Amino acid sequence: MQARCLIKNAHLVSPGIDLVNASVEIIDGVIKAIHKTIPEGPFDGTVFDADGSLLVPGFIDIHTHGASGHDFCDATPESLPAIARAKLKEGVTTFLPTTLTLSKELLENTFRAGQHYFENQCFAKVAGVHVEGPFINPKCAGAQNPIHVRAPDLNEINRLRELLPIKIVSLAVEMPGGIEFVERLTHTNTTASLAHTAASFEQFTAAKNAGATHLTHFCNQMTPLHHREIGLVGAGLLDEDMLVEMICDRIHLCPEMIQLAFKVIGESRIMLITDSIAASGLADNQRVTLGDLDVTVEDGVARLDSGALAGSTLKMNLALRTIAEIIQRPLSQLIRTSSLNQALSLGLDGLGKIEPGYTADLVILDQAFQPTAVFVDGVERLAAL
Repeated sequence: MQARCLIKNAHLVSPGIDLVNASVEIIDGVIKAIHKTIPEGPFDGTVFDADGSLLVPGFIDIHTHGASGHDFCDATPESLPAIARAKLKEGVTTFLPTTLTLSKELLENTFRAGQHYFENQCFAKVAGVHVEGPFINPKCAGAQNPIHVRAPDLNEINRLRELLPIKIVSLAVEMPGGIEFVERLTHTNTTASLAHTAASFEQFTAAKNAGATHLTHFCNQMTPLHHREIGLVGAGLLDEDMLVEMICDRIHLCPEMIQLAFKVIGESRIMLITDSIAASGLADNQRVTLGDLDVTVEDGVARLDSGALAGSTLKMNLALRTIAEIIQRPLSQLIRTSSLNQALSLGLDGLGKIEPGYTADLVILDQAFQPTAVFVDGVERLAAL
């Protein structure tokens, strides 16, 4: 028997679509139809009244280390389900748990610990893993531990992907073997993203030609813009093919930089991320770990003892609210930065839009952009948490 659901009285916002008093009909987890009013006659299934609230595609966070006191690299069976549960509360329906620059042994343990949830998913969905490091520039380590930095090694990546699928590898392309590594990654349908890097624009161009398509946490721990060498920040602004991750928390990027990025880059190439750590969702003045480094959170800002920023406590719903406040454009344009761009870049078919034939991964938001209902594969899951 088919599972049927009707979400009615919604202010539906999807890329290029803005409908008030809309209804969405769902059958077996897939969007069957969009109605501009409530369909007449009885409905044989579950009816959910959005009561005029925003209905948007479920968020896709492609860069998150942890939340709610847990880090993916804690390498415990409890970590990934706890993160997936926390991400669901912020409207994330699909995410990539993200690793750190750690030893080979701990990375393998992390992947093994995540296998059970990957095979038994019940909160936000895990599409694969984002491997950030260990193939970075130690001079640009930021909150990554430089003692674990090593040369790019596809054999290590292949051993890890035997445990869990890998969607993105973030690396410093200027390190020895970096260009060849990007080229070989691309041949395995893995996204190469440039991160923790001092690469020149010339090295960026070589990486792009080898297959790199993303810039990790744009502007942070990458070559800054200079009028005689535009570096990676300049590359992100100039190159019309490159997608950029952005941490829109007003800390990693000031409001004026967010404005500049949206003005020059545009919403078609920007992907909102959280880069969240275990402290996300916890009370302030907490002390947590990021890999094997200590982090203190004060006033919502996570830093190492050295003062360096250490990921964020940002949530995806608040990232969207931030750009809606800063960028004076219709939400139907901005919304693609929270899911569609990520889905298209990673080949996650059927995600990122509210359209017939797409998976019913949906979020209902109140006026403060707080999720009041989250649908994963057409099933409302927030109420049960």
